[in-house]
Amino acid sequence: MPEREVFAQEMVRAAIDSAANEMFLVTVRTAKSPIIYETYDFSTGITNAKGETVGISLLIPLWAGVHRFIAKSMVLDLVSAGEPMLPGDIVICNDPYTTGTHMNDIGLAMPIFDADKIIAIATAKGHCSDIGGMNPGSFGPGSTEIFQEGTFIPPVKYYHEGKLNEEVLKILVGNSRIPDYMRGDLEALAASLRLAEKRMKELMAKYGSETVRATMEETIRDGERRARARLAELPMGEYYAEDFLDEGFTSKEPLKVSVKVKITKDEFLADFTGNPEAPRVSVNTTLPATFAAVGTIFLAITNPRAQFNQGLMAPIRVVCPENTIFNAKRPRPVSVYWETMTYAEDLVWKALAPSIPDKMSAGHFLSICSEIIAGTDPRNGEYFVLVEPNPGGWGAANNADGESALMNIADGETYANPVEVLEIRYPVIVEKHKLNTEAGSGAGKFRGGVGMIKDYKVLADDAVFTTAVNRSKIPPWGVAGGQIGVVNSMVLLRDEKELMRVSRILGFKLDRGDVLSIRSGGGGGWGNPFERDSELVLGDVHDRIITKETAEKAYAVAVDTNQWVVDQAATARLRANQSARSGKP
Repeated sequence: MPEREVFAQEMVRAAIDSAANEMFLVTVRTAKSPIIYETYDFSTGITNAKGETVGISLLIPLWAGVHRFIAKSMVLDLVSAGEPMLPGDIVICNDPYTTGTHMNDIGLAMPIFDADKIIAIATAKGHCSDIGGMNPGSFGPGSTEIFQEGTFIPPVKYYHEGKLNEEVLKILVGNSRIPDYMRGDLEALAASLRLAEKRMKELMAKYGSETVRATMEETIRDGERRARARLAELPMGEYYAEDFLDEGFTSKEPLKVSVKVKITKDEFLADFTGNPEAPRVSVNTTLPATFAAVGTIFLAITNPRAQFNQGLMAPIRVVCPENTIFNAKRPRPVSVYWETMTYAEDLVWKALAPSIPDKMSAGHFLSICSEIIAGTDPRNGEYFVLVEPNPGGWGAANNADGESALMNIADGETYANPVEVLEIRYPVIVEKHKLNTEAGSGAGKFRGGVGMIKDYKVLADDAVFTTAVNRSKIPPWGVAGGQIGVVNSMVLLRDEKELMRVSRILGFKLDRGDVLSIRSGGGGGWGNPFERDSELVLGDVHDRIITKETAEKAYAVAVDTNQWVVDQAATARLRANQSARSGKP
């Protein structure tokens, strides 16, 4: 290839990446909801004419894998069915079975034309805080079928040749408890697509449509070359992991889930055969989300820093029988899909961590720990819906302690809402926001990171509370002798006394003055705790990450808190006692 052409392609490739990120910024600056402009619970991207992602604003790792499903089901399948697509058209859809995730995550897609042919597709997907359904916030543990979870939007034109389809918008805002937020967020996402169209047309005008088309194809090929090169460096073989969701839903017994991972020189196979049938509760996930979950782990161990394109996932193959918990079909409910989808990630992670210790950590808190607080704001009489993810503790690595108060792997670089925004936008006071050092984390040569405590005092008279949290009974796993981590919980306080501790609840009536305490767990440890450097233990006690009692019990280290030194004589006695009990020197 001539040097001039190579240079042009590199310029176009960088420009497409830049356009995808510019789409992200446009959405942040124009969205109505804090979950979009503060939390960043959305994603934007650009695909080629075949629906393969060539550029993405990667804040939520999970969604890297779903943009191709958005492009396919919302544009390409319509074209194949004879639906004409014209410049200025924007398709809207929230079908979780074809685009992944849940119905709150509304997708928009816009074909971009070169003359009368589609050359690219701009895609966006964002969380809308209420789309109707049986409870405020449109997700929760109570639904038994998809129809209870909100307004189902099949692929229809939201804009037709640049003109808003008012009838579609009326239906959507008419079914939302917070219609202004619905309207504002959809228009923000649509604006990002028009920005992508503008930037792609500028590239075609400057470099020519053939160069733009060739660049997108070469981007995918380059991604696949990178993926296969890194695949060859992984340890070949078969791996297995199993774990348990907290409850079986039809019973109180934990529900076993598992995966078999097979790595060969040609493919990265994740086989979910043998998992439970999809239950009639909202915890199910769909195949696009399960594929994206596997893709997240594959990217983490192969090309974690590469700018994403679909070629980076080319070696992945997912086997997952239909109508199972990882491949739910209509009408099984999916509004709390993320809890099971994250288990799909965690299972692959758990299967591989002991064999790829330089790339993977011990288990983390896993759950998004999301809550809904909804009701009427007494300050203005308007309905409000507070929805957010919350951070927790990550597992230790083989050479470092785990990260504390970090979003879970599926949510990536989303953010916790600032206290100032929460108290301005919602009738709550944040009475406490701190590390959950009281619960701690998994001990090890390297310890897990700790979670977070956030206490909301409710200032509304008619508020309700909904949540669905996992790892509330089955803690994060440790590696190489590291101890298990700490579970998640939601605690309701009334009159400064604990009223209840829950992991799943739907529409519980809150009194004014009630306190919701969100307490995310700590990650698992890595390695034998008695091999931890005693000075590190001393530092953890000093920094109040662990207590003096924990230092003695978990690490066999005695800390003199008067002089803040390790009591060497007492430590020697603790370790001698430990050796005597274990029968090992």
